[in-house]
Amino acid sequence: MTVAILADDVLKHDLLARKQPDDISFVWVDSVRALTITEADVYIDLLFEPDVERTQHLKKLLPKPVMVNAVSVTTERIGAGFIRINAWPGMLQRTVMEVALPAAVDETGMKDIFNRLQWNYVVVPDIAGMITARVLATIINEAYYTLGAQVSTREEIDIAMKLGTGYPYGPFEWSAKIGLTHIYELLTELSNEDKRYTPAPLLIQEAGGLLIS
Repeated sequence: MTVAILADDVLKHDLLARKQPDDISFVWVDSVRALTITEADVYIDLLFEPDVERTQHLKKLLPKPVMVNAVSVTTERIGAGFIRINAWPGMLQRTVMEVALPAAVDETGMKDIFNRLQWNYVVVPDIAGMITARVLATIINEAYYTLGAQVSTREEIDIAMKLGTGYPYGPFEWSAKIGLTHIYELLTELSNEDKRYTPAPLLIQEAGGLLIS
């Protein structure tokens, strides 16, 4: 089986950290165009952005399986039968991959692909943030509210979270690893339906600086 993958250096490193079966051929590409003209059995866009032009290009690959790193947007919003995966930086190194399926995709065929790749997975609801990203974004947002209120420092909050929960990273360490703009985008999407997810003012300020730069 041949798998064509569009990724940056960070996500390529994360994916290569997983066990690579001998009978799988990975073809790494550096653009959407290169992805769409590559002959493969499965296509993975780890740099996916939900714009109309990109989606239309990827739709040409269907009905072959197309997986996209789309954490903040649902398949309904994307408007195509792509398989959503949580491939935020750091997430691909986990033992289980979160997957959300569009209505048109049968899990049976997808299960065979993941078995051949030797990737454990769990099917999660097709909602913004899936499961893990929602939890992490909420924790990071609360940490920014705490920091903004000058209750504690970044370092103290990270240490307290790791010691108190056994998490491998504190909220600010997670935000640096994942990318604060990803957190901001997800919180903004979630807050459209539930104001509890409204990004903290300090998080908005720092994410805005990153977006401008």
